[in-house]
Amino acid sequence: MDLLHNGLGSLDPRTPVVVGVGTASGHAEATDLMTRALVAAGSDAGSPRMLERIDRIAVPQGSWSYPDPGRLVAGGVGAAEARTHLYELGIPQQRLINDALVAIASGTSEVAAVVGGEAKRWARDVARSGIEAVETDQPGAIPDITQRREGALLEPVEVANRLWDPVQQYAMIDNALRAADGRTLTEHRAEVADLWSRFNVVAGTNPDAAFPDSMDAKQIDTPSVTNRPLAFPYNKWHSTQWAVNQSAALLLCSAETAVRLGVGADQWAFPQVALESSHTVSLLRRKESHAWPAMDVLARAAGARIGRPIADADIIEVYSCFPAAVRVQQRCLGLEPGTTPTITGGMAFAGGPFNNFVLQATAAVIAEVRADPGALGAVTTVSGLLTKPGIGVWSGRPDGRLPLVDDLARAAQSETGVVDVVESLDGYTGAATVVTYTVTYEELVPARTLALCDTADGRRCVAVSEDGLLAAHAVSEELIGDRIEVAGGSFDLH
Repeated sequence: MDLLHNGLGSLDPRTPVVVGVGTASGHAEATDLMTRALVAAGSDAGSPRMLERIDRIAVPQGSWSYPDPGRLVAGGVGAAEARTHLYELGIPQQRLINDALVAIASGTSEVAAVVGGEAKRWARDVARSGIEAVETDQPGAIPDITQRREGALLEPVEVANRLWDPVQQYAMIDNALRAADGRTLTEHRAEVADLWSRFNVVAGTNPDAAFPDSMDAKQIDTPSVTNRPLAFPYNKWHSTQWAVNQSAALLLCSAETAVRLGVGADQWAFPQVALESSHTVSLLRRKESHAWPAMDVLARAAGARIGRPIADADIIEVYSCFPAAVRVQQRCLGLEPGTTPTITGGMAFAGGPFNNFVLQATAAVIAEVRADPGALGAVTTVSGLLTKPGIGVWSGRPDGRLPLVDDLARAAQSETGVVDVVESLDGYTGAATVVTYTVTYEELVPARTLALCDTADGRRCVAVSEDGLLAAHAVSEELIGDRIEVAGGSFDLH
């Protein structure tokens, strides 16, 4: 095997490296921000002309309506020969990075870009001024390659009965974790608020954070007009904040190409782990609502590759759309609940650009490992409703091996227990046991209780109560484990 010899030792010339990272924010539409972020990545690499050599641009689908955003970005940076890739919602953001690494290592790409961004705040502010927020038109445009989502994230009964909202499902996961940990409702709320207050402190040190204002645990936990309750136990400031203008870009090539284009080795970041699982199983079907076996699988594989548990990585940024995501991942990764696994401040406070935060996080972690080349930096991905996980591990020094890039869907499937479901809201009548639940609100008043239940015949069903008194009870007294009577899709306590 031919080796590349430089100050970092001997490398396989096809070793993929990130040579530039860039971020952008400001009052502009999403593709403008993506273009700015990619230009910043080129400048970061010390080789702006490198952008013209990009032959692959991958973009995760966002809340915008561009049919082929990569084409607009390619035009903006002068990458006339770039093939564009659009990844549908429900595909782990880590996969865009993984596919770029494979393309570089195989020689099918010389210079690749992964870029994404959102401009929901721009659209909101323009609309508030009385002007229609108009995105750049692309009549007839289609990406060169569209990556399609595999598997459904939700069951039809969940969609039909308004259980599609992520905040409701993540609240259910957190409540299930509370019961598994043996916590009272009061203890649970205090733990969640304390975790998020620590994330808020980190955001206060992040100059790029969208919402860095200080909030203590009591402020986060207390429902109010400015912190409205969304789904018990979550308020507004427990949730990802996607009304932001944020973009990030990664610029990748082989070590050989980096040398040829004059990119200094101090700019390189080396992927050691690039894992995902594309296995899909809805929350309703999962035997254990509080666990995520797929992330357990990835964590073990990543630990074996780097020679230590992921929890021992020097820098960790876990995906943080809701507290449940962090709390479950802490347990999967072997992190103590008292840890604060973020360098950005998380998606509630640093900002949660829809379907793009992993790129923001990866750019931040790569900057850290460059500054401390001996460190290992880990970034996790959540896709869907704790559905499809991802893990990336980066270092500033090579370890002499190509990165571990894989989709561990088969192993995840083998370890994920599932149950049969009742496929309609009125498809079961009889006794059941509450597995987990949440409560939604009318203004500040508890109004609607949504429960996942185990039926007497061994299936899982959805049950919904519109009884305000029951909802008020459910936010003050534990329902998990209670026996209930289900009829016509509604339920009452025994």
